[in-house]
Amino acid sequence: MNLADMSIKEIRMAIEKLDEVPSDFLQCLQADKRAGVQALAKQVEAAKARQAKLQQLWTEMSTYECALYADGHQHVFGVDEVGRGPLAGPVVASAVCLPKDFYLPGLNDSKKVPVATREAFYEVIMRDAVAVGIGMVDARRIDAINILNATKEAMKAAIEDAGVPADVLLIDAVQLTGVSCKQIPIIGGDAKCVSIAAASIVAKVTRDRMMAEYAKQYPQYGFDKNAGYGTAEHLAAIAAYGPTPLHRMTFTGVKEQA
Repeated sequence: MNLADMSIKEIRMAIEKLDEVPSDFLQCLQADKRAGVQALAKQVEAAKARQAKLQQLWTEMSTYECALYADGHQHVFGVDEVGRGPLAGPVVASAVCLPKDFYLPGLNDSKKVPVATREAFYEVIMRDAVAVGIGMVDARRIDAINILNATKEAMKAAIEDAGVPADVLLIDAVQLTGVSCKQIPIIGGDAKCVSIAAASIVAKVTRDRMMAEYAKQYPQYGFDKNAGYGTAEHLAAIAAYGPTPLHRMTFTGVKEQA
């Protein structure tokens, strides 16, 4: 490819067709004296740097899985939950077993991933995972047994729902009782472990979609925007209309309407 015979527009189009710009092509861009081509070269350099950073992050976040698979384990699950803090809605947990060769650069704690990317990652995980399980505990049960016990209950339900016996559970900061396989609690695990990050994504998208549906039933509370968390608008709605059956009475501090 002779860049000297190509317009800047043609070069840009050629770059856009490539999944990855080869190093020799980048060198040609860097050698071209046209300001527009130099700008394209800087864009390619920045994209390569971002990709290298994502690859490095993936390597770091795959440490647990790589070690466990090298040790002979077959089904390593990441387990995480969302919804411990909201005033309304269930706590939702997910258990995810990823293939050994799975690669999804940018996968991270669901709170750190933009909504559109989170939705796209959810589809990839659900399509490619070895197994995915989802468990949830509703507001009434949370009030009855407290949020920590409800979280553990949801996690156990997710593990059972996966349908594949786990060899090892990588869990975000929680130790479960009554589970026979090996457990490795990891504080802040959704930002340190790809399997837990995948579980975080699945749980978050699942719960957010549920809360968006609940918003159609109870539009005044804004569940599609606040996901049940105690925003000023949500608190004002509780004060004006009272709690719904979705509200956790032990969290809101108000009595259920008769």
